[in-house]
Amino acid sequence: MSKQPEDFLGTILDSIADGVFTVDRENRVTSFNRSAERITGFSRQDALGQYCFDIFRASICQSDCALRHTLETGEQVVNQAANIITKEGRQVPISISTAVLRDETGEVIGGVETFRDLSALEVLRKELAQRYSFEDIVSKNHKMLEIFRILPDLAESDCTVLIQGPSGSGKELLARAIHNLSRRREGPYVAVNCGALPETLLESELFGYVKGAFTGADRDKPGRFALAEGGTLLLDEVGDLAQALQIKLLRVLEEKAYEPLGATASVQADVRVLAATHRDLARSVEQGAFRQDLYFRLNVVRLELPPLSDRREDIPLLVDHFVRSLSLRTGKAITGVSEQALEVLLRHDFPGNVRELENIIEHAFVLCRGGLVDLEHLPTELRQQRIPESQLTPAGPWASPISAPGAAASTSLSELEREAIVAAIRKHGGRRSLAAKQLGIHRTTLWRKMKLYGLS
Repeated sequence: MSKQPEDFLGTILDSIADGVFTVDRENRVTSFNRSAERITGFSRQDALGQYCFDIFRASICQSDCALRHTLETGEQVVNQAANIITKEGRQVPISISTAVLRDETGEVIGGVETFRDLSALEVLRKELAQRYSFEDIVSKNHKMLEIFRILPDLAESDCTVLIQGPSGSGKELLARAIHNLSRRREGPYVAVNCGALPETLLESELFGYVKGAFTGADRDKPGRFALAEGGTLLLDEVGDLAQALQIKLLRVLEEKAYEPLGATASVQADVRVLAATHRDLARSVEQGAFRQDLYFRLNVVRLELPPLSDRREDIPLLVDHFVRSLSLRTGKAITGVSEQALEVLLRHDFPGNVRELENIIEHAFVLCRGGLVDLEHLPTELRQQRIPESQLTPAGPWASPISAPGAAASTSLSELEREAIVAAIRKHGGRRSLAAKQLGIHRTTLWRKMKLYGLS
C-alpha cells in the first residue's frame, strides 16, 4: 500500500537535521520532528497538543516570541538567536526561523518553526577565540601572534616599551595587556595623551605642581607620574611631545626622579613607562623633531602593530568578538553578520583600523532588530560598496570563499571554514556523517569542501 502525502511529509521532516515543529492558531503543537525531540529532550508524544512555550522553552518566548510575531504580522523571522532549556534542564544555544502555514485557500492555519542546535558551533567558536586571543586583543595574523608569543616575557621585565602603529590599531590595548601581565598589575595603570594638551598644561599634568607654583595654584596637585606610582604609565602619542618636555622625560627615565612645578626637591618615581605613537620615531629623529637620546631610552623593546588592511584575516575574528561583546552589553540577541555584510567589510580599506571596525559594528547594532547584521544595517558609505550578486556564493553555515582580484581577505573565510571542518572531523573520529550534521551541511557538501581543501 502506497504512503499517503502526510506520511511522506513526516518522513521528510524526520530526515532533517534541524528541529521542526508546527503549531495551530492557538499555539498548540501539531507536529514535532525527530531532531526537535533530540534537541529539546521532549518526545513527540510529550509535545503534541501542548502550548509551544511549555515545550519549546526559549529565552524569547515571553518577551519576543518569533513565532507569535510571524503569526501576527505574516513576516518571516530568519536566524534569530535564542537559548532553550531542555527537558533535562540543560541550556542550549539555537537559531530560530519561522513562517506561516496556509491552507489551499491561502488562509493562515498556523505556523512553522525551525531551529538549529548551535552547541557545537559555540564550542568551536570558543576554541578559536582562545587560540587567537590574548587579553582583549584578537588576531591570527602572524605578526600579531609573534607579539602574543613574547608578551608574557616582556611583561615580566620592567623595561621601557615603544609601541608603534597607526591610529586605531590597538596600541592602548597592548599597553594594558603588558600591565595586566606584569608584577605591577596590582598597581595603578595610568594613561596620558601627549598630543591632546598644550606644552604648559602637559608638563603640570605629567609632573604635578606644588602650592604657590603659579597664580591659582592654591594646593598641591599630583601629576600622572605620582598617580602611577608602583604601576604603569602609558605615554600615548609620545611623538607629539615638545622638545622641552622631551628633556624632562629623559631625566625621569635616566634618574627615576622628577620635579613637580614649583618644587625645590626631586621626587623618586617607581613607575614603568610604556610609550605609544602613530609616528615613525626613527624618521622624526632624522628630521630633528625628536631627541635621539630619548628615542633610544624609549626604544628598549619596540612592538610594531600592523594596520588592519595588512591583517585582513583578522576581520572575521574581530567582527565575531565585537558582536559577542555588544550582545552582552546591549542585551540584543544578535549572533553575527550576514555573508553579504561580511564580504563588504572584508573589502573595506579601514583607514581607521580596528577602532573603525568596532564603530561600524556598534552602528549596525543600533539599527539591527534580527539575529544577523545585514547590509542595510551598515553605514551608508559601506553599503555603496555592495558586491554584485553575481559574485556572491550561496549562503551557508560557512560561506565558500569568493574569488576576487587582490582579495586576500577571502582567504580568511576559507581558513575559518577549513579549520571548522578539520575540528568537526577530528571530534567525530573521521565519521563524515556526524561531522556534516555538526556543521549543519549535507554530507556531499562536506565531501566537496574536503576535496577543495585537500583534506582526506
